[in-house]
Amino acid sequence: MNEERIPLPRPRCRSLMGVRVVGTGSYVPDAVVSNDHLHQRFGFDSEWIVKRTGILERRHALPHQATSDLCYEAAVRCLDNADVPARDIDLIVLATFTPDMSFPSTACLLQDRLKVSAAALEVQAACAGFMYALITGAAYVASGASSMALIVGGDCNSRILNPRDIKTYPLFGDGAGAVLLTRGRPDQGLLSFSLGSDGSGGDMLSRPACGSRLPPTPELINKGLHYMHMDGRAVFRWAVAILSDTILDVLQASNLRPQDVDLYIPHQANIRIINAAIDVLHIPRGKVFYNLDRYGNTSAGSVPLALDEAVAEGRLKPNQLVVLSGFGAGLAWGTAVMRW
Repeated sequence: MNEERIPLPRPRCRSLMGVRVVGTGSYVPDAVVSNDHLHQRFGFDSEWIVKRTGILERRHALPHQATSDLCYEAAVRCLDNADVPARDIDLIVLATFTPDMSFPSTACLLQDRLKVSAAALEVQAACAGFMYALITGAAYVASGASSMALIVGGDCNSRILNPRDIKTYPLFGDGAGAVLLTRGRPDQGLLSFSLGSDGSGGDMLSRPACGSRLPPTPELINKGLHYMHMDGRAVFRWAVAILSDTILDVLQASNLRPQDVDLYIPHQANIRIINAAIDVLHIPRGKVFYNLDRYGNTSAGSVPLALDEAVAEGRLKPNQLVVLSGFGAGLAWGTAVMRW
């Protein structure tokens, strides 16, 4: 990593009103991988994992499952919860950085599984992917280019992790979440959002091989370059800063104070990242939703999975304010304050 890199200023916050979420859904695979399992299989220190991350267990996709399968299950549950027939969908925006294959897109695979007549596009912004997809879909709905948009985020992280790397393998899990967007009242939607990137920090979190730059070869695979690589300390520092800074950005742009928000749903990357950021802003931890202890970091699935569980638990009700935030490889981030 280049310690001397000087990031550009963050893009200014913008607003997308007149949209609303009419349904949420999520799915995690059945295979539960506990810290004890990792200790028995790989010798990882269970107490170290909990102390450094807050994670107790995570889910791994079964051998026959891929990212599209997780996304399909989340989408079906979302449609059922919204009581909306699949035929009403006219747009699918799917976020993932672990697609089933390079092409066709996982979005098109999902469109086929759902048997809907709709445009299907895919975005890749790693752990910020769902926020990129949500804001993209909201722009389509707000402009009238879509009447009912299905927004999905999902990843099979277990397929790109080195099981011998304690710095990455215990942190991530597999899962997916979905929301359904349609037109809403003028006062509903994204009061303010910050969407940005800093490619100068790309080498902090990457999967170097298996792209057009470094096509897979036996030599590259022997070096483990087909696995995720992460500079944990650098990512930690950046994540704490970008989470706290962009929450403050969107609140100030909306003329809100931290205490005005009913619920905060940050990307479930690491308990220490989340707590460090919210403590800077003096946000009570009781206003923050956590589920990373059960799922770990599910990347693009993280925010919608947490959002679906928060809704199911009754922690988010109509007209309340919620802050959503995703951040990760790219480097990329998306943070928004939304009237539910």
